[in-house]
Amino acid sequence: MLALAFALLGCAQKTDVDALNARVATLEEKVAALEKGGGSRGAAAAADPAKEEAANAVMKDATESIKGNDFATAKTKLEQLKKDYPDTKAGKAADRMYAEVGLIGTDAHPIEAEKWFQGKADYSNSPVTLVVFWEAWCPHCKKEVPELAKREAELKKKGVQVVGVTRVTKSSTEETVKTFLKDNDVKFPMAKDKDGVTSEAFNVSGIPAAALVKNGKVIWRGHPGRLDDATLDKLISG
Repeated sequence: MLALAFALLGCAQKTDVDALNARVATLEEKVAALEKGGGSRGAAAAADPAKEEAANAVMKDATESIKGNDFATAKTKLEQLKKDYPDTKAGKAADRMYAEVGLIGTDAHPIEAEKWFQGKADYSNSPVTLVVFWEAWCPHCKKEVPELAKREAELKKKGVQVVGVTRVTKSSTEETVKTFLKDNDVKFPMAKDKDGVTSEAFNVSGIPAAALVKNGKVIWRGHPGRLDDATLDKLISG
């Protein structure tokens, strides 16, 4: 009886091995066929370069328009990318840029705070408000927020108040936020976003991010590092 059991076990194992070998052989044949003919992905890749090049040209125009604060043209170019080149790298990148540019000219969402770490502010406190979105764990935020703190006095002279908004995510805690503000001499008002509502309203998908609000309207949206004095002066006076 025991001998029969071992014999049956041996047969089962051999059958399994044979079946596996057959499956491997089939897969190898399919791979070889794809490599030889290029397959659907290969054909798509062969057709992509011209499309990618055309999409990149449109993206370049959109980017230059944004740099020149010509947001109407930028929006048109990004819409073209989304419509004509949705499967290209530039087309996919256009979604995020369009979400930012699309805010310009719209009513600014109020700053909804669960609490204020320091100070308190809203758009009525100043003709222009620079809202900065950041997190204490973010390496780039750790550079940009202290830089804004150094520029705060200069910005106030231009009639611009700075307001920080943080959701306190990932490794951040309220204590790490407080420590960061103290260690970097950040004195402008700092809010803890209420359920992420403010960040979502400003289409924040990456940080640091910023929005410039004038007379209740969004007049600029992007990375705070791109908002140099020349750009800021042009936006405020425009």
